[in-house]
Amino acid sequence: MVPFLRILGIETSCDETAAAVVERDAEGHCNVLSDVVLSQLDEHSAYGGVVPEIAARAHVEALDELIEQALKRANVSLDDVDAIAATSGPGLIGGLLVGLMTGKAIARAAGKPLYAVNHLEGHALTARLTDGLSFPYLVLLVSGGHTQLILVRGVGQYERWGTTIDDALGEAFDKTAKLLGLPYPGGPAVERMARDGNADRFDFPRPLVGEARLDFSFSGLKTAVRQAAQEIAPLSDQDVADICASFQRAISRTLKDRIGRGLQRFKKEFPTTGEKPALVVAGGVAANLELRATLQALCDKNGFRFIAPPLSLCTDNAVMIAWAGLERMATGVAPDTLDVQPRSRWPLDANAERLIGFGKRGAKA
Repeated sequence: MVPFLRILGIETSCDETAAAVVERDAEGHCNVLSDVVLSQLDEHSAYGGVVPEIAARAHVEALDELIEQALKRANVSLDDVDAIAATSGPGLIGGLLVGLMTGKAIARAAGKPLYAVNHLEGHALTARLTDGLSFPYLVLLVSGGHTQLILVRGVGQYERWGTTIDDALGEAFDKTAKLLGLPYPGGPAVERMARDGNADRFDFPRPLVGEARLDFSFSGLKTAVRQAAQEIAPLSDQDVADICASFQRAISRTLKDRIGRGLQRFKKEFPTTGEKPALVVAGGVAANLELRATLQALCDKNGFRFIAPPLSLCTDNAVMIAWAGLERMATGVAPDTLDVQPRSRWPLDANAERLIGFGKRGAKA
């Protein structure tokens, strides 16, 4: 039987600085003792996006204090934790360096093992923390940096079934918002405007819809939005709302096709899993209510459970990094050595077929 385990998690891959203390009992149940997150939204909003140098400096200034807060709120000391887990990639290299080097220093000073965690693995395993989900299952990861459909066979066993060949979905939302003069972050702003818009006004393209491959593309959709905006400029508030609603509908229809094909493939490859199959959605874009409704309806139609972890665990957080470390410990994975290096690109499935666009360097992640 796997023993009771407790771990300190550190997350600094982008524009949130986070630390958490998480426990895993012998039956695999999770107990979050503390979860501290400091957003850098105010530092980056003036630039309409994340500035890597500003993000790295903010991590340096805040991380030590956040770790102290996490330990204090959990009512534990470093002596009481069994290991340190720190995000090692993918992400902005400056932020990764800050978090991983801090994790190394703590591990060395406290004599604790270190687990260098793949940020995407944290997202992929979160549903096991929240819902006790069994393997295998599908994860749709939709964020500012990633759009991927991943088969999760087990801890450390991942297959990338689909990925973006150009822009990530969150990136498309942010760039569309900036084009329309909406504030950063773009996803929530576009969703707010879309509520008062006419989604039938613009017939935007649905990239790759109908193709057998399970990849995604949003660059052409983003271009179509820009062209439509230029043709009717100057834009009224209603014009902006209509563009947002039409843009959001195009994405919903695209995901319905792409993910629907993925669900069918899963049922063919795993006809008897012993329980109802599941689709998990994670990442900041998972907060979009229209997209959630589309995925829920799609799962209902295909006989899948739809699992969307709480928003605090969909966006960047240290709880998922700690949990990924605990899962690796529980399966007997050896800790990393202190010479492990951060990786700005680190696909979960390194053997996945290379694609055009970002795929020339492997998966965008």
